[in-house]
Formats: sequence, structure tokens, C-alpha cells
Amino acid sequence: MKQWLCLFVCLWSGAGALRADTVAVLPFFNTAKSADLDWIGESLAETTRQALSSQGILLRDREDQQEAYRRLTIRPYAQLTRASVIKVGETLDVEQVVYGQFTFTPPEAGQPKTKGSLRLAAKVLDRKRMRRSQEFNVSGALEDLARLQSHLAWQLLQYLQPNPTLTEESFLSLHPPVRVEAMESYTRGMISTRAENKINFLQQAARLDPNFTQSYVELGRLYYEKKDYRTAANWLQKVPVNAPGYRETNFLLGLARYYAGEYTAAARAFEQVATSMPLNEVLNDLGLAQARANQPDALNNLRRAAEGDQTDPAYQFNIGYVLWKRGDYDGAAARFRAVLDRDPSDKQASLLLERAMQHSGPKPAETKLANLERVKEKYQETAYLQLKTLLEPAK
Repeated sequence: MKQWLCLFVCLWSGAGALRADTVAVLPFFNTAKSADLDWIGESLAETTRQALSSQGILLRDREDQQEAYRRLTIRPYAQLTRASVIKVGETLDVEQVVYGQFTFTPPEAGQPKTKGSLRLAAKVLDRKRMRRSQEFNVSGALEDLARLQSHLAWQLLQYLQPNPTLTEESFLSLHPPVRVEAMESYTRGMISTRAENKINFLQQAARLDPNFTQSYVELGRLYYEKKDYRTAANWLQKVPVNAPGYRETNFLLGLARYYAGEYTAAARAFEQVATSMPLNEVLNDLGLAQARANQPDALNNLRRAAEGDQTDPAYQFNIGYVLWKRGDYDGAAARFRAVLDRDPSDKQASLLLERAMQHSGPKPAETKLANLERVKEKYQETAYLQLKTLLEPAK
């Protein structure tokens, strides 16, 4: 893992031939006259993003897409021309753009109970080669929307990643069926602009289908953003180990536990992620949680994070800060000097270096030097997996 992030940046910015494709998935156009069905187009886009991202494909998120629409003055849910798709792709700086439409057919009189039928169709615009893919499509009952979305996502995955690591059966098993009512509530929560409405819709989705774990993830994110860390943790801990994106969810759970002051539980969450994905940011936060919980492996994990990315002053600072609090002033001073070598303007490091040189440790009433740990909140598994994919053919 050492210095993988630095290497990734070099490959990303300096070696165009090695740059991995980034993908944007746009809301699917609603061909029906009822705007009340627009949520299906959003659901298709969101589900496709999650499915492709879980397989290591770099995705632009929904917020990026919305900002691109705003800049280009494109109306939400409008049917896009080929030129518009190209402009959105340029604005988002992506190589591949997934877009499409869906057609809803209401049930005929006398049919067995059904909510109607859907036909989903998608294409991929390759901006590098300026060509479009063939049309990918699936059809079925509205009640089977989750299954239809997963089948469509599999077709797109095969096109974007010609040699997927999973079989279709394994891929579909990662995305089990969800009640369409729960999917509607979830999507309406995602597109709502008011936090309280988001929470209400997502909680309704969780009640309608307790197996729809993505609603737990989003509720956890919302409460985390509101700094209600204990409530966030209560939702995030419900996500099962086999759920897509589980490691990232568990990383967020670790952060929620840490900020709630539950350091032993935070360390457990980070350690579970680090066991299979020892990214620098995970090791850093694991070490900080262990330090707060007075666990013996704290410095070891902080040093592993610093070895993994020797350019990041935050990792050096955290080691110095823990050493300073433990009374290892010479060791702390060396780390604070390393911070200032990388960032001479770091006032906290300057102050702590002076204190370390004076062999002056923390004092009970000295609040300005308390809680200075530099926690990493951005989880970068997708970038790491993409880099690993790029480098494997060269081995």
C-alpha cells in the first residue's frame, strides 16, 4: 500500500494513457406524461451508480451531475439530445456517460393485480472515441423494478468492464429484490431538498422493507452530517457485512463512533475495514481511536499510515501529537519538524514543536491544545482499486 495515493495522482495527472475512465450516470428520461413517475428515472440512475461503483468503477455522484445540469441550464428530467449528453460529459470531465429512458405501461382492465409494466433502455456515450454503444434494455413488471435495474446494471457493467470479476449470478445476489414501495420512498428521500423530508422518506423506506439496507446507509450519512453521531451509528450498524459498499459504511460508522466518544467501538469498526482494505486513512483513524482508548497498537497503525503516504503532514502530526501527550518529547519534536518541512505555515505544529523542545506536556486546563488529532473523513477505496486494476496488467 505504500505511497499508492502518490502514485495514483501521478498516473492520473501525468500519464493520460493510463488514466482510468470515469463514468457519469444521468437520470433516465420519463416518456410517460405523468411527472409523478420521475422518481423511477432517478432510482435507475442511483442504483446503477451504486452497482457500478461496487465493482471498482469511478463514478461521478448525483451532486456533481446536478451541478452540471445547473451550469448548462438543463431542466431536471429533460430528454437529452446527443449534443446535450456530450456537453454534460465535458462539464463533468468524464470519459463515459450512461443515459437512457424508461416507458411505463399502465395495467389493462381485467388484468391480474399489477402496477403496470416497464421497459428500461440505456446507452453509453464514449467521449474518447465519440461513439455510442448499442442499446441495453430490459422489460418487466413495475413490482420487479429492483430486479430489472440489477439486470440493466449488469449489462452496463459488461460493456464498461469487459472482464468483470463476478459472474452474473454473483452480481445479482449482491443486489437482492426490494419492494418497489420502499424504492420509491428511498428515491423521493434522495431527491428531496429538505433534510426533514429526506429523513421521513428514508425511514419509511426502512419500515417498508427492512432488507433495503441502502436506506440505513443514507440515514446514517444524514445524521452524521447533522453531527448527531449516536443516531448515525445506530443506523449504520444495521448494515450487514455482505451489503455493497460495506467497508465504506463501516468506515463512516467508525467516524460516528469516534466523534460520539465511543473510542473502543470506533477502533473495532476501523479495524474491521483495515483487515481487508488497509488504506492510509483507515490506519490513521484506527490509530487515533486506539490512542484515545489507550490501546497498545495505536502508534504502530499511525506509523503504517505515515509510511503509506509520506507526503501528507497530517499523518506526521498525529504521530507527534500522540508522542507528545505520552511524554516522548524528542520523538514528538522530530515528527513536528517533519510536518513543518511539508507545511511551514502549520501554526499548531510550530506551537507543539516549541512545547516538545521545552519538554512541556499537556496541562489539564489547557483546552487550546486538546483534541487536535487530524482525522481523515474521506474514504478512497474506489481510487485504490482503480489504481490496482491499472497496474496489474503491467506485472
